[in-house]
Amino acid sequence: MRILKSLASAFLMYSRIPMPQVEWKEENRRYALCFFPLVGAVSGAIFLLWKYICGWLNIGALADGAVSALIPLLVTGGIHIDGFCDVTDAKASCADREGKLKIMSDPHIGSFAAMWLCAYLILQTAMLAEIKNLGTAVIVACGYVLSRAFSGLAAVTFKSAKKEGALQSFAKPAHKKVTVAVLLVFTAVSAAAMLRADLVSGGLALIGAAGTFIYYRISAYKKFGGITGDLAGWFLQICEMAVLILAVVGEKLTEAFL
Repeated sequence: MRILKSLASAFLMYSRIPMPQVEWKEENRRYALCFFPLVGAVSGAIFLLWKYICGWLNIGALADGAVSALIPLLVTGGIHIDGFCDVTDAKASCADREGKLKIMSDPHIGSFAAMWLCAYLILQTAMLAEIKNLGTAVIVACGYVLSRAFSGLAAVTFKSAKKEGALQSFAKPAHKKVTVAVLLVFTAVSAAAMLRADLVSGGLALIGAAGTFIYYRISAYKKFGGITGDLAGWFLQICEMAVLILAVVGEKLTEAFL
């Protein structure tokens, strides 16, 4: 029963998928981060279904890319985009570490966040519209799982910039050994699936995901003194974009040289 409550807690927090309401207490969140990648699996499955529908109905590339970009937003309710916006504003400021953390706690977004969010969504739509091969689509779908596995690993192993917050409400009560083990399994399985789908595109996408994970730690520690829930959302969006771009690049390189 505790496992099911942890599953429900993860989906209630990180998605808009209907779930039974569970009491907000630590024992019900003990294994919640173990199930975080499953939210990505849902996004990935819907994305692949949409790609199939586009092929079946001969839907144009622009509509294909636009709806594909909306799928993770609709599944998650925008929780990670919110973090992306908050961190973008904080990084663009000239404030010190405490000032940056204060900016991220502001519920409003500034001009830098608005501009970069538009740029992000335009680029994401364009890249998604470029996907022609099923293997590339599978890699992008697996990227939704991998980004969340990395994010969960960071939540329980990286230093926190704040003692309280949404991220800490899941990281503190987590059974760390079990959580790390489960998330490493998700990482390995999604990585293997990406390489199986296409060695070139999958390999490039994995390099991009690993690179953003390393950059996440370095940047968070240097500029914020650790990670926060907003930084976790920012990382997830950057990681998924890196996977998408490099998967498409791999597809184009394969078409050009093979």
